[in-house]
Amino acid sequence: MGHDNFCFPVRELSNERVKLMPFDAKIHGPEFFALSSPQPSLYAHIPRGPYTSLSDFTTNFLEAVIDPSPAWMLYAVIDKTRPSSSPTNDPSGALAGTIAYLDSSPEHLLTEIGFVITLPPFQRTHVTSNAVGLLLQYALESPDQAGLGLRRVQWKANSVNAASRKVAERMGFGLEGVTKWERVFRDGVKKGKVGNGRGVPPGTEEGDLGRDTATFGLSWEEWRDGGRERVRGVMERL
Repeated sequence: MGHDNFCFPVRELSNERVKLMPFDAKIHGPEFFALSSPQPSLYAHIPRGPYTSLSDFTTNFLEAVIDPSPAWMLYAVIDKTRPSSSPTNDPSGALAGTIAYLDSSPEHLLTEIGFVITLPPFQRTHVTSNAVGLLLQYALESPDQAGLGLRRVQWKANSVNAASRKVAERMGFGLEGVTKWERVFRDGVKKGKVGNGRGVPPGTEEGDLGRDTATFGLSWEEWRDGGRERVRGVMERL
């Protein structure tokens, strides 16, 4: 599995309401695909997906992207406040979505939080804030506080994705800039992607879209100087 290859130590992350555990293709894959596939809009703002079958999700995402990359770590998000929909998989709570570390670098002591997919029944609850908070705590706390001691965590969002930008700001990330035409959504119209809303340049393949990307950052100094308390407060409040 991909967590065997991740560049940082991997462990389960948990508080009283949410648990993050390494995403297991056999345990979480079928349930996640079954719950997410009727909602292709979950993938509207992100580069990957939607997936047409469990095999497509497993082969073209888990096996092609997650497993071989030391920079990626995908977690299953478990809502411990709700009964498990699949007790044989995880009796501690209900599968609420996914979240990941990506573009992680032990050389530069940084990571990014992404592939945040919160299933509709768990949106606008405590789930997303607590999942993001757990990853921030693990990334930015010092090793003597059971953290990784990283210097920077970043968050990239489609510039028109108001919900993603709001989460970043709520969790203390600061907007560092918007990169125009940062990404091409290949066959984006067919896949239901949301582009930047501007005309595409000459020569663009029919159906391709362009994305502007907003980059947010949270540094170790900001974490030390009030960021830790802010995140803890959001996690407890929501």
